[in-house]
Amino acid sequence: MPNMILIAEDEEAIRELIRINLSANGFACDEAEDGLQALTRAKAAKPDLILLDWMLPGLDGLGVLRRLKADSDLAAVPVIMLTAKGEESDIVLGLEMGAADYVTKPFSNKVLVARIRAQLRRGEEEPTEEIIRYASLTLLPGQRRATLGNEELSLTCGEFDLLALLCARPGHVYTRSQIVARTKGDDYPVTDRAVDVQVVSLRRKLGAFGERLETVRGVGYRMRG
Repeated sequence: MPNMILIAEDEEAIRELIRINLSANGFACDEAEDGLQALTRAKAAKPDLILLDWMLPGLDGLGVLRRLKADSDLAAVPVIMLTAKGEESDIVLGLEMGAADYVTKPFSNKVLVARIRAQLRRGEEEPTEEIIRYASLTLLPGQRRATLGNEELSLTCGEFDLLALLCARPGHVYTRSQIVARTKGDDYPVTDRAVDVQVVSLRRKLGAFGERLETVRGVGYRMRG
């Protein structure tokens, strides 16, 4: 059975273009043209992934995202934000609220399909019982849980994967390309900005502990050894 993708986009031409592209790549599609309709269709269609436009009429994309993540039946559905907004603060806000990824308009069909497939693959992976410990930080990949001291952290999937990668090998420097390949897959389109945004958000959530996540100028990132 093909994966079901809900396309929540108010511009009919863009919505149709995405539907034709996804159908040609073997996906089943459902559509919504405003925020409230997106929530209704999400509940009815039970999609495997949602493409969610930032600037939907009625209830905007962030409002839809907030309600999706508060719904126990839909919270685990990965959401890729479609946005023309390029400000780092806007991107970070979407990721912090639980978006799995974002794609900035205009985007290529190949990039969009690659991003979707990367998210769906992650949902199919078998969880591991490995425990990663770094200083006062403990990560349980099988449960997707992270605790700092006695406090449980609220991390997005991308933030958790990045943190687990760096903490598993303290002192080792990963380039942005390596981070993308290790956390999202080899065929995932590499965007330096996407990694940098994840780092900014992760440091913020780690507070003072975030100083251990070091930038190696001209190379990438590492956790202090």
